[in-house]
Amino acid sequence: MLNLHCLRRWPDKGFAILRHHSCHSSGGTLMTLYDIKPRFQALLRPLLRCLHARGVTANQVTLLALVMSVIAGVAFALSPSPVFLIALPVFLFVRMALNAIDGMLAREFNQQSRLGALLNELGDVISDAALYLPFALLPFSSGMLVVLMVILAILTEFSGILVQTQIGKRNYAGPCGKSDRALIFGAWGLCIALWPSLLAYNNIVWCVVCILLGWTVVNRCRAALAAE
Repeated sequence: MLNLHCLRRWPDKGFAILRHHSCHSSGGTLMTLYDIKPRFQALLRPLLRCLHARGVTANQVTLLALVMSVIAGVAFALSPSPVFLIALPVFLFVRMALNAIDGMLAREFNQQSRLGALLNELGDVISDAALYLPFALLPFSSGMLVVLMVILAILTEFSGILVQTQIGKRNYAGPCGKSDRALIFGAWGLCIALWPSLLAYNNIVWCVVCILLGWTVVNRCRAALAAE
C-alpha cells in the first residue's frame, strides 16, 4: 500500500481532475493529444537523426519502451512509492517520445516490417497493463475498476486496428487514446502523490476514465461503419 506518511499532507485547494478538450476537429471527431503529434515529432527530429546515424533501429526503440514500462510497473507493484507517482509523468512522456521515434524511424528510414507492427501493437497494450494495473494497489482504489480500465484500454487499441482492416487506415479517434491515457494517469498520479487526501477520489477518476474509454471504442467502431 502507498505509504501516506512519506508525503507532506498539503491542503486540498480544489484540484480539478483533468480539463479534457471538448472541442471538435474539422473531421467532427473529438480532439486528442494525437492531434498535436506532428509538432511533437518535429521536436524529436534532431534526436531521430542522431539515433539513426548510430545505427539504432525502430524495433530496438519499441523493445526499449516495452522493457522500461514492464520494469517500472513491476517495481511499483512490488513497492508502491510516492516517488514513482511523482516520476510517472516524466516516464510517460519519455515513453510517448520513444513511441513516436520508433514510428518515425520505421517510416522515414525504410524500417517498416511485420515484426515491427506486431511489436508496436503488443508493446502498447502490454505497457499499458504493466503501468496502470498497479494503481489497483493504491488506497481507496477498486481493483475491479482498474482491471476494467485496462481491458477497455486494450479494446480501444483493438478497435483502432479493426478499423484498419476495414478501411485500410488506423483510427485514432478520442476522447481517450494512448496519449490521453498517459496524460490522465500521469497527472492523477502526481496529484495524489502531492495531495494524498485525493486518494479518496480514486474510484471516481477510474469511473470517468472507463466512460471515456468506452466512448473511444464506440467512436472508433463508428468510423468503420461510416466508411461503408
